[in-house]
Amino acid sequence: MTHRDGCAEVPLFHTVEGAGQRTLLLVHGEACDSHDWAPQIDALAVRHRLIIPDLPGHGRSRPAPHGHTPRDFAADLAGVLAATGTGPVIVVGHSAGAVIASVLAVERPDLVEAVVAVSPRYGMDAGRAAARAAAVSVPDPAGAMARLLADDEGPPTGPAAGWLPAWHRRRALGTAGDVIARTVAGLYDAHTGPVVRPACEPYLRRRTCPVLTVCSPASLAARGVGPDWDRSVSPHPYSASVVLDAAGHWPHQERPEEFNALVLDWTAGLPDVRRPGRAC
Repeated sequence: MTHRDGCAEVPLFHTVEGAGQRTLLLVHGEACDSHDWAPQIDALAVRHRLIIPDLPGHGRSRPAPHGHTPRDFAADLAGVLAATGTGPVIVVGHSAGAVIASVLAVERPDLVEAVVAVSPRYGMDAGRAAARAAAVSVPDPAGAMARLLADDEGPPTGPAAGWLPAWHRRRALGTAGDVIARTVAGLYDAHTGPVVRPACEPYLRRRTCPVLTVCSPASLAARGVGPDWDRSVSPHPYSASVVLDAAGHWPHQERPEEFNALVLDWTAGLPDVRRPGRAC
């Protein structure tokens, strides 16, 4: 499908799965694609309708002529929701996708019922963010990203640990280098990306809807935050933060059954904010 961004048509591949009263928008991270959610689709589609896009320049979506900041990608997702007549939705985002989900929640609260942030990239101090951006500012950004993902927050755990590193590496190598470079630069730019601490904290607190954060101790260490930090920037009383000890950066892939059950249980208890007159 396509949606308009100014005068340009921006192709954004997506699939729709399942059915239910609530819709989940599943947003992958940098140098990944919608295949990231394969372990979730069947389980979550039993109760929910799922919209699963490839971000511009990732998977089957062509690069966009506009910028590659989280705000640009959030606007693209708002276009998908407009084209499908969908909203508000629960946005489930992993890594950079959690940043994009949060931007959508702040900038378009009318479209977002809740956010599930999985190993979010936000909350880094300036030094960590700059180091990560510099790592891909090289002649071979795809190769650099493949190495970053291989080292990202420790080796994967669980039944998929044997093949996940190769899968992540090959998808990074299959992503256009300029897309990776522009996406990472936009993500970790203190002026355009709501990632760098402490400036990101008041921005994230503007997410007035419920936020479920799922991460690992390694994810907290990579961002330099403590176990209570994510809850501190999620003001809704139904918000929660879960730290999975035996997981790395990819808890939805490393421990899918536990992750899926966690998301289904949390969404089942969400306050019904979709009725007229109700707000997050």
